[in-house]
Amino acid sequence: EYKFLTLSARFRELAFLNKGLTITFTDERPEEPRTVEYCYEGGIVSFVEKLNENKGVINRDVIFVESSDEDNELEVAIQFNDGYSENILSFANNIKTTEGGMHESGFKSALTRTVNKFSRNQDLLKDKDPDITGDDIREGLTAVLSVRLTDPQFEGQTKTKLGNSEMKGFVESNLGDKLYTYLCEHPSEGKSIVEKSLRAARAR
Repeated sequence: EYKFLTLSARFRELAFLNKGLTITFTDERPEEPRTVEYCYEGGIVSFVEKLNENKGVINRDVIFVESSDEDNELEVAIQFNDGYSENILSFANNIKTTEGGMHESGFKSALTRTVNKFSRNQDLLKDKDPDITGDDIREGLTAVLSVRLTDPQFEGQTKTKLGNSEMKGFVESNLGDKLYTYLCEHPSEGKSIVEKSLRAARAR
């Protein structure tokens, strides 16, 4: 018994993850025949914009980072909103890694390290101030993280956790450098993100 909504949500997700790819889904069952088509030229940037629809955003433009080497590819899209929940969707070879894994660990540590480095260089944090915690930085975060690798190792009860240890360093170094460059080139957006993180820390 196929569920139209379950399948259409998955096809929409795949269209977001593979920018420019058109997926046409037709349900020919006689009670309710219908066809939907998905294509997103913006890829995961459009995905994040969709997730943050109807929310007040902190950085107007979605931050997009991509990088690759001989064996691995990385795409990350990041936008903060004025809410309190954290929403990170991670994928490996188009498979949703609902339990996270090494790529998500690398993402979180890069984000924490980079925002703190930017905060200190901009004098938003003084020498005596402690670093902002990852939890406070990720409050109001919407992010889509997509990696592609030649030999993925999936772990966990439902095989939805990426176990390749090399992905942690790959994501951390590539995202960290490019995100820091972005924040330095867009200091007002960077400061807005830091100020939101500091408010979260004070509230906690």
